[in-house]
Amino acid sequence: MTIAIAIVATVLVVEAVGAFLSGSLSLFADAGHMLSDLIGLIVALIATIVAARPANDRHTYGYRRAEVFGALINSLILIGVAAFVTVEGIGRLVSAEGGEVQGGLMLAVAAIGLVANFVSLMILRGGAKTSINMRGAYLEVLGDLLGSVAVIIAAAVILTTGFEKADAIASLLIAAMIVPRAVSLLRDVVGVLNQSAPSAMDVQGIRDHILEEPGVVAVHDVHVWAITPGQYVFSAHVVVEQEVFARGASGPLLDALGRCLTVHFDVEHSTFQLEPAEHARHEENQHS
Repeated sequence: MTIAIAIVATVLVVEAVGAFLSGSLSLFADAGHMLSDLIGLIVALIATIVAARPANDRHTYGYRRAEVFGALINSLILIGVAAFVTVEGIGRLVSAEGGEVQGGLMLAVAAIGLVANFVSLMILRGGAKTSINMRGAYLEVLGDLLGSVAVIIAAAVILTTGFEKADAIASLLIAAMIVPRAVSLLRDVVGVLNQSAPSAMDVQGIRDHILEEPGVVAVHDVHVWAITPGQYVFSAHVVVEQEVFARGASGPLLDALGRCLTVHFDVEHSTFQLEPAEHARHEENQHS
């Protein structure tokens, strides 16, 4: 991942300078896309390092939520770049001149970006199969590669036909690729910070599994949220038969419930409050 960061950072500078010298809006859009990807790669690397740090009394869940704040910054940068490129691209399309673009320089810089992104993809490909952070980094670089292809096609059109508005069209295509990822990132961030139940989590399915355990009568005060995407936390109050307490079976029941959450729902951290029906009946602020 460190090698990929170095490659992306180098190409980002090359594309930014190339966009300025050639007047290419699509190169600028691709550079903006790469800036976002660079942040994403750095966040993924930091998250991998920080995730190994143990929790403490001040950060009881550890430091993994740093990844979420990085994703928030990333999504806002993406939205800003997409908005600027869209406005500028439309302006160039409706303009009579369309903006003077040096197709040769544009093509050379985009080709460098294409090769660099392909090398980064090959470096990240192995880790993408086993790590969610590496998979995110892999997909970000893949988006960059597609952006480079769009710029190359636009440059080829300009060089062969002189149709300079192809650059503006390519920039709008790149902006269209940026927006869905920005929205998806922002939606994930809001969901985590709002402690919403993750979209991949079947809350009713969890209730059903808990109720299937022998000795369980009811379940309420169910909460499931994510510290960071992919790291789920769960808590619930579980009403059990009095016999469970009488024969000292609360420990095995807790083991079974925790194992169920881990195996069926990929929840690493689960907390259960076992209570008799008498307690549940007078418990205040009870909810499903």
